[in-house]
Amino acid sequence: MSTFRVRHHTTYSYDRPVAFGAHRLMMRPRDGHDMRLLDSSLTVSPPADVRWEFDAFGNSIAVLSFHHAAQRLTVRSDLTVRRYGHDDPIGRLTRHTGPYPFAYDREESIDLAPLTALLFPDDRDALGAWLAAGIPTVPGETIALLDALVQAIHAGFAYSRRETAGVQSPAETIRLGSGTCRDFAVLFMEAARHLGFAARFVTGYVYDPSADDDGVRQADGAAVRGGGATHAWADVFVRGAGWVEFDPTNRIIAGRNLIRIATTRNPAQALPLSGTFERGDASFLGMEVQVDVARVT
Repeated sequence: MSTFRVRHHTTYSYDRPVAFGAHRLMMRPRDGHDMRLLDSSLTVSPPADVRWEFDAFGNSIAVLSFHHAAQRLTVRSDLTVRRYGHDDPIGRLTRHTGPYPFAYDREESIDLAPLTALLFPDDRDALGAWLAAGIPTVPGETIALLDALVQAIHAGFAYSRRETAGVQSPAETIRLGSGTCRDFAVLFMEAARHLGFAARFVTGYVYDPSADDDGVRQADGAAVRGGGATHAWADVFVRGAGWVEFDPTNRIIAGRNLIRIATTRNPAQALPLSGTFERGDASFLGMEVQVDVARVT
């Protein structure tokens, strides 16, 4: 069990006051048996009316309605969450899951159908060729196969930050040999779907133990990638275990340092902050994002 404080502050700046349209925020997690939301606050400047709703996936969405123009839009989200996990997640998962290949039962297949379809069907051949090269011997156990897929991406691609929105297609990531956490999550998700699994995109945060005073690092000695910003990984529905988290960027499976905010079918549905403004003669000066994840206990 770990308790984390998450600060996510975003500021948009313009050279003169602009009128803001409705904005949509996806910054509040849902409680679950594996994570408890202990405290949350949302501060917006200029002031706005806040209306909460659930999207089609059950994620919490704040819809902001503004009444005044301003040169700066600032959104501050502060969370305290308690995350539960196991010291040996792979061993525990393996005891409850079965062999590969597998088949979902009839009801599962109906419910999971949208999450088994490829987002990039034109990349099917590229995915198949990459999987054949990266995992030449397919493990006969489900978790072992998904673990091999995590390791193939983690070891086979160079990580790089990219501030622009959107994701690379799996074929593009394979061709470039590099990508962001979003690109790796999509590659993993699409590869898992290609193998017959239901998978979904996850947006949230990752805690970096290397920021601790004691200098603790991951088992392989590497600092966590994706800290200091929003992070992305994937969920896979595994028979006998349900939804399981896989972070190929950091080679994490069902890790307690992953702080989930939302899950979606498509990464385009998982934007932390989106909205419109009336440009007129105003110029957009830039965006500043600060994300800090600290372990409290």
